[in-house]
Amino acid sequence: MHVGHFAAGLIGKPIEPKLSAGTLVFASMLADLLWCVFTLAGIEEVRFGTGSGAANYFQAINIALSHSLIMLVVWGVVFAGVYFLVRRNLRGAVLLFFLVVSHWLFDVIAHKPDMPLVPGGAQRLGFGLWTNIPATIIVEGGLWVIAIVLYLRATRAKGRLAFFVFWPVVLLLTLFWYNNIAGPPPPNPAIAPIFSLVYFSLVVAWSYWINRLRPTS
Repeated sequence: MHVGHFAAGLIGKPIEPKLSAGTLVFASMLADLLWCVFTLAGIEEVRFGTGSGAANYFQAINIALSHSLIMLVVWGVVFAGVYFLVRRNLRGAVLLFFLVVSHWLFDVIAHKPDMPLVPGGAQRLGFGLWTNIPATIIVEGGLWVIAIVLYLRATRAKGRLAFFVFWPVVLLLTLFWYNNIAGPPPPNPAIAPIFSLVYFSLVVAWSYWINRLRPTS
């Protein structure tokens, strides 16, 4: 998924208001951030074919270290453990753990069968939601809308700046998402991991910023 992962992070805010929206989105996107780093380091490998939409052109050759179920459990324990050691918030740590692991479940729903269970394992899962664009708009887009509504209801804007920081970025993320599910492959696949790392990092930074502009109501 794409905005589905962002949605999972935003939905976490009303569940545990003590957590920053930035930390929540960071947890939900940890797998993709790790994928960028591991791909740039030559540890993982993806290829880009032809066709429209990531379901058609994206080929996951080896993403087990960042995206397999067992490794996301490990990364979730590490992420939640570090948070608990710093903040001593057990409820928040448990939520962060499940957000990290949720990345695997959401990608299984969206991807073709390319999501590994364990590193080195042959079995890969995927229901292929992204192969059906209208269904993706309804399911993932619907989740995105619900997350935005719940987040807005759980927080309040401190000033006018909150409006201009929140809504233009939400619109931009929605456009990026639609291009991801229906648009062409990256024009330069070699720099795709770099672009993705910058993109995901900026989304996390934006989430921390909007958390300051929209505190819990």
